[in-house]
Amino acid sequence: MKAFICGGGCGEQTAEANRRLSEVIDNTKPILYVPLALPADTYDSCYEWVSGELAQVDVPRIDMVRSGAELAAADLGGYSALFIGGGNTFKLLSELKESGAFESIRDYLRHDGVVFGSSAGAIILGRSIDLAKFEDENEAGLRDLDGFDVMEGVSFFCHYGSGSAEHTAHSDEYLRRLPAGREIAVLPEEITLFLNGSRAEVIGEGDLHCVLNGRRRELFPAHGTD
Repeated sequence: MKAFICGGGCGEQTAEANRRLSEVIDNTKPILYVPLALPADTYDSCYEWVSGELAQVDVPRIDMVRSGAELAAADLGGYSALFIGGGNTFKLLSELKESGAFESIRDYLRHDGVVFGSSAGAIILGRSIDLAKFEDENEAGLRDLDGFDVMEGVSFFCHYGSGSAEHTAHSDEYLRRLPAGREIAVLPEEITLFLNGSRAEVIGEGDLHCVLNGRRRELFPAHGTD
């Protein structure tokens, strides 16, 4: 399994992560872009954005799906990586689970597939997406909030510190008040966590930390592998 868990940045914030992505994928296969967290009428403009965002990744082309059903029917083995973008986390996970695409992605990961998740796409890689309610509305009425759990019990909180000081303080208070036993990896936009089997690599400059039982600590002692 190879999973890139990105705090939600773009451009220069994720340039190093994109370079690392290009190094670990099969460069003869295209990337499949999954924009399903966003409204359907934005997909064309989203495709233009991701084409620029991944311009330095060495692949023959970038394909895009427009529905969970299309994703579930796709031959994921024909792709070097899935790039799952941001938007409403509840909408994204709901469409994946209702269509059966969730199981397709899980199987792809189990067979050494590469998934790059950004923002909502990163949050669904965690144990649960319930933390997304800090920013997102559950308009889909989703009840099953279980994600892919790629770090075995760790959930992900993205975009940390990207707003005002007041917003960051509100984030800290929210995380401190979570029920005991919750382990949360808190990612600023500049950080991408790359899981490569049993190894973890922190890409980018910033403060990657974990909240466990309301207390903050560094997730890894230093950037690099663990």
